[in-house]
Amino acid sequence: MKLNKRVLFQVHSWIGIKLSILFFIVCFSGTLATLSNEMDWLYYPGLRATSGEGKRAPYNDLVHAVQQAFPHGDLTYWIMPEEPYLNDIAYVQVGEQRHYVFVDPVQAKVTGSTTVTFQRFFRDFHYYLFMPFYQFGYFIVLVFAFFLLIALLTALVFYKKWWKKFSDLKTGKGPLVFFRSLHRVVGLWSIPFAILFSVTGIWYFTERTNLAEVSSRSNPPSPKLSEKDHPFSDTISLTYQYDYDAAVALAKQEIPTLKIGGIVPGNSTSSPIYLRGKSHVPLVRKRSNRVWIDPVTQNVAGVQKAEEIPTVMYLNDIADPLHFGNWGGLTTKLIWFLAGLSISGLIVTGIWIALKRQLKKVIQDGQPVVGYWKYLNWAISLLILGFMYYFMLWRYSLSWSSLSLVSLTLGLFAGLIWYVFEYRLKKSARKG
Repeated sequence: MKLNKRVLFQVHSWIGIKLSILFFIVCFSGTLATLSNEMDWLYYPGLRATSGEGKRAPYNDLVHAVQQAFPHGDLTYWIMPEEPYLNDIAYVQVGEQRHYVFVDPVQAKVTGSTTVTFQRFFRDFHYYLFMPFYQFGYFIVLVFAFFLLIALLTALVFYKKWWKKFSDLKTGKGPLVFFRSLHRVVGLWSIPFAILFSVTGIWYFTERTNLAEVSSRSNPPSPKLSEKDHPFSDTISLTYQYDYDAAVALAKQEIPTLKIGGIVPGNSTSSPIYLRGKSHVPLVRKRSNRVWIDPVTQNVAGVQKAEEIPTVMYLNDIADPLHFGNWGGLTTKLIWFLAGLSISGLIVTGIWIALKRQLKKVIQDGQPVVGYWKYLNWAISLLILGFMYYFMLWRYSLSWSSLSLVSLTLGLFAGLIWYVFEYRLKKSARKG
């Protein structure tokens, strides 16, 4: 059956124009998430590693430093970043508020803290758009993985002999012709990343919906400890009292090449200490290696090695590094960031081209174009903006100075959008 290229073009345009603003938000937030750790490095001096490549202090000393800074808190998570320019980050829960505590791993001292990091902010943003209905927001984002793939495939069908046009950038023929050619050229160079982002996004959808039991098979439950020997108590926190040095030593005995990347202390003696990290197996994320330690007996309660995990689990553990590009350090992060900017730019240039056409039609025919979808896009965007401020005020407890900085940034961004898509575009259309 012969494909109707006009219909495919309409499908491509519908995705890029009718869903444009929400599509841009999803893509651009993921792009910023790629370099969010580096944003933290720039903004928070306490996160910058200043002790060089010195020997790590004992883990118990690091925990003691956190306890002195937050004596009434609970240590819920502890990250040892792979980036050599970042200090450790301890997640400390004080009442209803989470604090991200920066710890120099060489000098064993707390160097600062915050209630939110850029990494957490942009991951939450890209993860579920700050929607309080967590699963609903998550699936909205995941649906765009399918839209991105459809937009790519339809473009490759209706764009004739695209494989010969990787440098077909037209200049000197007016802005509309230039932006059309720019849209196509950037789109062609973005093909590998568009496929990668789509496929990994669809995998996330498969995991979240547990199709073919992917989630069940790739996320094994934590080992159970004997209730008889480990009476449960959720009222007494022992997270500062555990022997983390002993736990780390046991984990490295089980996986000699293990580089500890994260520790999750149990909330009571009936929950094991969970350690994870990288080993000699490339590409996979930290949780491909897992060791569970009994906090009472100091025995190994369970082990998972990256080289022994089944195929489904392996695919699940390479999804994040491939999607965000953090598998090769700062170099791959920058490449993935530029790729994300390119795809976000495709949406912007697509909007510009469509609006330019509409304005020319209005000028030539004198008939206004009714833009119902434009108002729907802006309504959704304002809703997401409202959720964002809700999170910043009540979940992250941002200071007024930080809120003012965010508001100023958003205001400048909104002003830029108005200038390009309202003022300049209309002015250009009137000139012909």
